[in-house]
Amino acid sequence: MKPTDIIKNKEYFHRVVDCQYACPAHTPVPEYIRLIAQQRYTEAYMINWESNVFPGVLGRTCDRPCEPACRRGRVEEEPVAICRLKRVAADHKDEISAHLPVIPTTKNGRKIALVGAGPASLTVARDLAPLGYELHVYDEQKKGGGFMRSQIPSFRLPESVLDEEVGYILDMGLVTHFNHYVDSLQDLLNQKYDAVFVGSGAPRGRDLANLPGRQEADESIHIGIDWLASVAFEHTESIGKRVIVLGGGNTAMDCCRTARRLGGEDVKVVVRSPYEEMKASPWEKEDATHEGIPIIDNHVPLEFVHEGGKLVGMRFEKVCAAYDDHGKRSLVPTGEEPVLYPCDAVLVAIGQENAFPWIEKDIGIEFDDWGMPVLNPQTYQSSLSNVFFGGDAAFGPKNIITAVAQGHQAAISIDLFCNGQKVEERLPPSTNLVSQKMGIHEWSYDNGITTDDRKIVPLVELTSALQNRALEVELGFDVQTAFVEAQRCLNCDVQTVFTDDKCIECDACVDICPMDCINFIENAEEDELRQNIRVKAVNVEQALYVSGELKTGKVMVKDEDVCLHCGLCAERCPTAAWDMQQFYYQVTKAASACKK
Repeated sequence: MKPTDIIKNKEYFHRVVDCQYACPAHTPVPEYIRLIAQQRYTEAYMINWESNVFPGVLGRTCDRPCEPACRRGRVEEEPVAICRLKRVAADHKDEISAHLPVIPTTKNGRKIALVGAGPASLTVARDLAPLGYELHVYDEQKKGGGFMRSQIPSFRLPESVLDEEVGYILDMGLVTHFNHYVDSLQDLLNQKYDAVFVGSGAPRGRDLANLPGRQEADESIHIGIDWLASVAFEHTESIGKRVIVLGGGNTAMDCCRTARRLGGEDVKVVVRSPYEEMKASPWEKEDATHEGIPIIDNHVPLEFVHEGGKLVGMRFEKVCAAYDDHGKRSLVPTGEEPVLYPCDAVLVAIGQENAFPWIEKDIGIEFDDWGMPVLNPQTYQSSLSNVFFGGDAAFGPKNIITAVAQGHQAAISIDLFCNGQKVEERLPPSTNLVSQKMGIHEWSYDNGITTDDRKIVPLVELTSALQNRALEVELGFDVQTAFVEAQRCLNCDVQTVFTDDKCIECDACVDICPMDCINFIENAEEDELRQNIRVKAVNVEQALYVSGELKTGKVMVKDEDVCLHCGLCAERCPTAAWDMQQFYYQVTKAASACKK
């Protein structure tokens, strides 16, 4: 193998910081966790705010793609509670106004329309406002936040938290058009906007329109996302005592838990797939089960049962999952008798679809066979050059953090487009490597490896929680618990950096490495090297760190997959061939959003 180029290859160490790499917005996770351990909550919050824009919201509701990637989960059963630590920074920060960007009083002469006031549009606005753009936000709701407001129940996300973080952006001088449904893109373009960003989400819930009994029992059957919005805006305050929720995603979990708080006594979730293959996050399923809601898997809806137009139940066919040689799943009937579950109401939460009835078909925007806009996946530019998409409106329903990440990239494209530059020619991310050495064997970070188990977030007493849908269920970590949990972080952004010409091949680092991941061996092709090192490197998603040729003709090979970043190799090395250097990676944005 050729020597690893840790300088020119900006993505090399990024992939080693597994949590940050897995985050769609590439938030510098270990950096803000260290600050939380030091009780520097405001700084930790601002590092989050720079990347993910909504730390208080995401600290409660994020889908947590970072946590399955966490290196702690490779040596223990549970990863670091990254998401809940983010909330700690939000809950304990000081006033942040002094850290927010300065908005120019004189605009740059460019006017942008943002359709939808959800996370994608608000991210675009946050990134463009410091550059002097005049930003007009349109949304049919009375307040900003989009589906963060209408689909996430207040017992998970208090309205005050959402109002605060949406307010930081709206206060940047945006022109808001709330209670305004955009019914024509052409009309919007006629207003001479330099660019339009479409962040309208995926506003249509899927239905079971052709299922027998659907039309007759329509009054008691509700589309999940519409019903959640009706509850959020206090148009709906009750539901029947017996409720069936159809679907296995996070929206279904929000529906069933909300139904319990609105009077549902017998609430159950019925899903087609096996329990383990439900799309809902594991913790969402756990929360529903904790509140006494059974989840019945492997049941396919057959019909809505009604008596004279009044819904009285649903009939289901029992199935089991079968898999072909390629792992493709099919649901096979078991041959048992159909099951009838009595109910007074049904909430259909089986997925969401995009709907663009307000975009004229002859306007110049190309759509694919599924009704989705055809976009450049890097720039989010449509076939109509001054119209850009992001969030669920771009590539279908995902989550908040993905919408934020796409908003950042769309903002870059809009800025380049408005300045007559090629939107494909983008600056690379900014990176640096800084030694953490403070003495011969001392580092500026705590490199001790703790053995504490993951801390559990305390909950409100169940009876109280179910009596008040506005009462936040999770209480969050207190300061002491947050410190202990933060210490579980393995500081994966502090890299072991090797200098070839300083090495005397004494093997001191090999002897002290607790994971046996350092090797001095003959060079070979990658597949062979992975087999030849002391502990075989089986995870090909993680790189091998390979030095240049040493004096003996051997090379140093380190398996990045199992390294704990403990720094023992650098402490033991007599020639300082090893050093612990913090790698900082920041995604390029249209404007640096935070004051230093």
